[in-house]
Amino acid sequence: MFDVFANLVVYRWLGLAPDSHAAAALHFFVMDTAKIFVLLVAVIYAMGLLRAMLSPERVREYVRGRPAWLARGLAVTLGAVTPFCSCSSVPLFIGFVEAGIPLGVTFSFLIASPMINEVAAVLLVGILGWKLAALYVGAGLTVAWFGGIAMQRFRPERWVEAYVWNIHLGEAARAEPDTSLAGRHRYALAEVREIVGRIWKWVVAGIALGALFHGFVPADWVTTHLGGEGNWLAVPAAVLMGIPLYSNATGVIPVAEAMLTKGVAVGTTLAFMMSIAALSLPEMLILRKVVKWPALALFAGVLAVAFILVGWGFNLLT
Repeated sequence: MFDVFANLVVYRWLGLAPDSHAAAALHFFVMDTAKIFVLLVAVIYAMGLLRAMLSPERVREYVRGRPAWLARGLAVTLGAVTPFCSCSSVPLFIGFVEAGIPLGVTFSFLIASPMINEVAAVLLVGILGWKLAALYVGAGLTVAWFGGIAMQRFRPERWVEAYVWNIHLGEAARAEPDTSLAGRHRYALAEVREIVGRIWKWVVAGIALGALFHGFVPADWVTTHLGGEGNWLAVPAAVLMGIPLYSNATGVIPVAEAMLTKGVAVGTTLAFMMSIAALSLPEMLILRKVVKWPALALFAGVLAVAFILVGWGFNLLT
């Protein structure tokens, strides 16, 4: 259906030659824009119906006072199924610290939350297939689990800004949530407006970048520099390439699609996706508001090493 629509727009309405670079890029852009936004609205609405009672405060309460292994499991799982991005990292970090949750557990949540979510998983299945979706989600959960453990080993509490320890978050009186079907419908629509309104520009930017990559970058160049067998530097290069960029797991999917169609190895593509979603420069600057530079450098280093190992591992397996 989406391919037919893209053919209609690009070849019939605009009259572009099918073998031109511009046509290939525009066809990719039109088809992926339609496909991703239809899936995006449908999945966010469906999950909004189920998540009408879930808030950052409730996430915090789920994790508070649990054994370390259970708290980490809950943090990683909740990070994967909640829509909180790096913009939410500061209030969530403060809330977790105020609740007495170990910082290693908090960092596991902060890794999982921007990198994995159910919307990205569904889009991955719909666009790239369930195998790559399973690889990405499994690798993300593993990185979040062991990344938090690695952070805890260095006692990161000493690098938290002083005001975070001293702050007292007052709990404002909240009205009882409306759990009726109509109430959940209103909540789900609000979720669609809020989340799509927040991320649409990154999704469009990701699709546009993927379209340019798909239409204008020669396959031979990609295979030589990023997809060649035994090219161990391709994975670290992909991680470094992702750091200056800013998107979420949803927005980077079309870029990954274009990379895979050009012959980039699966592990290199996964490392690039993870770097953009969880290690971007804007997220580091946001996180700097609550932790000092040593903690930030450690966090970035742990994630970079983890992403490189994931990329190398999957490249060897595939």
